[in-house]
Amino acid sequence: MDTINRLNLPRYGLGNYPDKKTTLIPTKDETVIQDNLSHAGRRLMGFCRTNLFKRLESSGYSFLVSLCRHILRNYIYVYAIENNLPLPIGPQEANMLDEFLDDVDLDNEDSNEGTIKILLDEEGYYAQAKKIYKLYETSYHSRFDWIRSGFFEESLKNVLIDDGKEILKILKIGKDWNPDNDRQLNALYDLCTKIHPKEKILIFTQFADTAYYLYDELKKRNISQIECVTGGSEDPTTYAYRFSPISNDKKEIANTPDEIRVLITTDVLSEGQNLQDGHIIVNYDLPWAIIRLIQRAGRVDRIGQKSDKIFCYSFFPEEGIEKIIKLRGRLRKRIEENAEVVGSDEVFFDGDPVKIHDFYNEKQGILDEEEDVEVDLASYAYQIWKNATDADPTLKKTIPDLPHVIYATKSLKQEDEEKDEGVIVYTRTADDNDILAWLNRKGEIITQSQLTILRAAECSSDTPPLFKLDNHHKLVEKGIEHIIQVESAIGGQLGKKSSARYRTYMRLNRHYEEYKVTLFVNEALKRAIDDIYKFPLKEFARETLNRQLKAGISDEDLANLVVSLRDEDKLCNTKEDEKTYKEPQIICSLGLINDPIHRQNKV
Repeated sequence: MDTINRLNLPRYGLGNYPDKKTTLIPTKDETVIQDNLSHAGRRLMGFCRTNLFKRLESSGYSFLVSLCRHILRNYIYVYAIENNLPLPIGPQEANMLDEFLDDVDLDNEDSNEGTIKILLDEEGYYAQAKKIYKLYETSYHSRFDWIRSGFFEESLKNVLIDDGKEILKILKIGKDWNPDNDRQLNALYDLCTKIHPKEKILIFTQFADTAYYLYDELKKRNISQIECVTGGSEDPTTYAYRFSPISNDKKEIANTPDEIRVLITTDVLSEGQNLQDGHIIVNYDLPWAIIRLIQRAGRVDRIGQKSDKIFCYSFFPEEGIEKIIKLRGRLRKRIEENAEVVGSDEVFFDGDPVKIHDFYNEKQGILDEEEDVEVDLASYAYQIWKNATDADPTLKKTIPDLPHVIYATKSLKQEDEEKDEGVIVYTRTADDNDILAWLNRKGEIITQSQLTILRAAECSSDTPPLFKLDNHHKLVEKGIEHIIQVESAIGGQLGKKSSARYRTYMRLNRHYEEYKVTLFVNEALKRAIDDIYKFPLKEFARETLNRQLKAGISDEDLANLVVSLRDEDKLCNTKEDEKTYKEPQIICSLGLINDPIHRQNKV
């Protein structure tokens, strides 16, 4: 660990090595590159160092793979500097490097299985770097920005080599990596064979390297009906069907050799998939954002889940790594900050006072990251409707025939009696977003949790109607004002959060903000993002983006895709007039009165 902290990481801080004595005159493009390099540096260097620790937390194998790639990238620059060649600025894709390490891509969208050969000598890395540079220079020239190496001081080469030597020290220690002594892997094996020997198990990891490593090793230990799926898999949905054939209406797969019992996956399957044939989730490593943990749990905690308990196992970082990256502490803090108790008995981490459902369906505080929570919220609403229509099939005709803007009043439930009386208003916006608001008698918002509001509104068919509050309609008006503000905050004109337009915009906008002071993004991407916000997608773009998002496309590849679509005039209908804003349509409203005499607990 001390070795990693001692690394200079010069490729992530090139702006620290300008040659102030150079007589070279930069081109227009080189001037832009220099300006960008002056802004980047410390933040990227810290990110790289932390990411190496994160890879170590995931698996020793994933960590060693990253170190090999890091040295190889350093020597690509060393080769360029020694031969007075321009430096390639930009992300160097892992699959290009792995081909020269006797492997295929394990951490890229085009990855497959394989094992990287750990090179232990500087000469070997230099020889491979020479081959890769020539490939960059010819076949992949357009993927990079290029700046002459003469703009940087001579010390840059020495620092690159010194970092390589430091990393080689670690590789020599880990060259005899033996999976049999991997405690984390052994614990996973025991979980699959002793604790849950016959049940379906869904194993998540952030890194494709780790996913393939686990797959190879568990298969060697004779675990059958096991598969691995990453962003590079040709059709990730097929694996979801094989793991969960019943919930995906693929009953012909159930109880056949094609059915999967243990499925190892990256977050390519954390969104939009029905995997509730299983009820056991393993977080082999922890992601940075709680939304990923929520999405993973949401794959099995869905309508159709037969088990009364869902087990979520998480592997935590070793103490030394945790002291550096503080991963569990970060996640715990985010959970505590975003939690607003709605009542549940599931704990997220064993011993933690905060429960998963405290934030599982809560919107407030995680709107900037939320993408898939609405799926589970919609499932909950659908279950209310299904229960009601199963009990009284005539509702299937009665309810749709009701006019809009109807209202009613009922008593607060016993568990909600401490809340103020008020009104719930349900609207559908011009962009077809369904939004609920709950206000007290003063017109103040009680909660923004859509699930909490749904639960408060839920009642049985024999719940008695009560007289409305004297200011019911005024409160509905206040609710509409609030909903207009909420819609603006969560995407407004971008449409539903499940749409390709919304998801693409939110992902790329975050990506741009994170890397805008670096060379990883450019103005072409910013213009594409602006277009997506202002104008509707063309049909071709919508279908293409939907397909790629479903396949688990990376942020970087998504950025390249939208820029390419925009260049070909296939992205947005930019000539279409922006639609006139329309106020949300009131579907219905419900008054809530604290009336113990008529309080109903039949839910």
